[in-house]
Amino acid sequence: MRHALIAVFFALAACASNSGAPQPLPGSLTYGGKVIHSPYRPGTVVQHTFLGDFGYRVFESYLVQPDGTLKLTSQSTGPDFLWR
Repeated sequence: MRHALIAVFFALAACASNSGAPQPLPGSLTYGGKVIHSPYRPGTVVQHTFLGDFGYRVFESYLVQPDGTLKLTSQSTGPDFLWR
């Protein structure tokens, strides 16, 4: 029974994550339509981590655009006790 519930959870999570580009979460640098201008050169990857819902750590990568704004390129979550 437990394995069936885990399989259903992962199936639902896969359906929810097929939206294409990652969406900013509360705590993201660009959440709520915020525009952040970076002092770094275009093409630089900026890493950001924060504590998300249910105690999970959210790892994000942003790419500095030619106009200096940040574009969210990847997002993943994991337990707070893991270090990258």
